[in-house]
Amino acid sequence: MTVRPFTVKDYTHRIERALAEVAAAGLTGLLVTPGPDLVYFTGYRPTAITERITMLLLSLDRSPQLIVPTLERGDVEAAAGVDAVTVTDWRDGADPYTLTAGLLAPDGRYAVTDSAWAMHLLALRQRLPAAWFTSMTETLPMLRAVKDQAELDRLAAAGAAADAAYDEIVHARFTGRSEEDIGTDLAGLLRAHGHSQVDFTVVGSGPNGADPHHEMGPRAIRQGDMVVLDFGGLKDGYGSDTTRTVHVGEPTDTEREVHEVVRRAQQAAFEAVRPGVSCEDIDRVARTVIADAGYGEYFIHRTGHGIGLTTHEPPYLVEGEHRPLVPGMCFSIEPGIYLSGRFGVRIEDIVTVTATGGRRLNNTSHDLRVVA
Repeated sequence: MTVRPFTVKDYTHRIERALAEVAAAGLTGLLVTPGPDLVYFTGYRPTAITERITMLLLSLDRSPQLIVPTLERGDVEAAAGVDAVTVTDWRDGADPYTLTAGLLAPDGRYAVTDSAWAMHLLALRQRLPAAWFTSMTETLPMLRAVKDQAELDRLAAAGAAADAAYDEIVHARFTGRSEEDIGTDLAGLLRAHGHSQVDFTVVGSGPNGADPHHEMGPRAIRQGDMVVLDFGGLKDGYGSDTTRTVHVGEPTDTEREVHEVVRRAQQAAFEAVRPGVSCEDIDRVARTVIADAGYGEYFIHRTGHGIGLTTHEPPYLVEGEHRPLVPGMCFSIEPGIYLSGRFGVRIEDIVTVTATGGRRLNNTSHDLRVVA
């Protein structure tokens, strides 16, 4: 799938939408530092995040301002969304904090992205003692949660690439090979299918599968092992994340039963996706299926997490998250059962909310695949 480049219009729309949320939250503005949020609003990703302050100022009372070191201005001006903001640079030896503070309201209320350096924020607080600063995650957690069509296209392409990697890895030989060997193969397949970055390859065989975040190790995979495969990364700047559980040789009746319970929980949670349903309700649906089957205490993590420019971001499908789903949200649905010392099972798809329900961005079979 070919994805179109983001345009200045895309970045301008994102800034306008952010400012509307800033106003609704009773804030004066938003301060954005290097990381995924700066990429989201400007397309600019510094080659190295240094002690020199770089900060996008989104304020209700003035046009967007991007403060950057002079030595990085050339890279900034090459960014796709730079024409949506005014760039102001500062030279080494100057006081960038007084410059930045002069563009903010003395008594303003500002959300700050979580990637901000403490030294930068503390310096601004010294110069603006009447201003108030808060975490963006606390006040504007859904800022990047609703994806536009260009973002959805990238997420769909990343999901399709991860699916292609899975379709190939199941034809590999597992018996006698280490988890690390399979993980290395998976990483190579993700790259072969267009990923520029591999974030993780979880390969949990046998009892290691009962650890949801098991780091693949030297354990040799054996006949009779259940193997959890969880892998993902970035393609065209957007994330993939999928999990399937395979079995080396024929599974036992208990292994088939557990896998089927997880499959039904994943399917029920997917079918519950629609606008207006709360994030925690999706978690409850998956959890109820597993609890009713007698495995409730073995489902030990949330049902899902958002995905976009990073592989883990809001919204989170977990008890206590009351926010409603809206079209354009993208997140994982990944229930699991983990039997300590024996095996684990997890099935995960990335799902996006549509006007009428949910759409899977991963489409490989949920059946318990038998591998050699």
